[in-house]
Amino acid sequence: MTSSITPGPRAPLTRRLAAPLGTITAVAAAFAYVGTVDPHEPGHYPVCPLLSVSGVFCPGCGGLRSAHAFIHGDLPAALGANAVAVVGYFVFAIVWTVWLIHAVRARPVRFSLRPVWWWSIGAAVLIFSVFRNLPVGSALAP
Repeated sequence: MTSSITPGPRAPLTRRLAAPLGTITAVAAAFAYVGTVDPHEPGHYPVCPLLSVSGVFCPGCGGLRSAHAFIHGDLPAALGANAVAVVGYFVFAIVWTVWLIHAVRARPVRFSLRPVWWWSIGAAVLIFSVFRNLPVGSALAP
């Protein structure tokens, strides 16, 4: 007996679309909440544990402020708060769109990256994290 996480090509359209539409609904709800509850006001969100203990910005620091600015259409402020997060928003949008198209066409979707790509992404995030903590890269700090 074989099982599949994704519904097969004969599954009804509503079943094939359940996962991508459920995912975008959850992401939209999260963005709506962050767009409504301003992360610039203290007390609404927890503080980054790494920042509070060490004073070092992690790769995610400024992500909520970035999402808030992005939702309000302020791309320069979103990039200033966390440029990696903004890139992630666009990558998510592309991947989700491909997923939706494949679900509509009843085709399986497989995203696979070779290890060199995963290492490159990790290295880029690490470089971003280190650079934003240096005086030279203070423009990238949230």
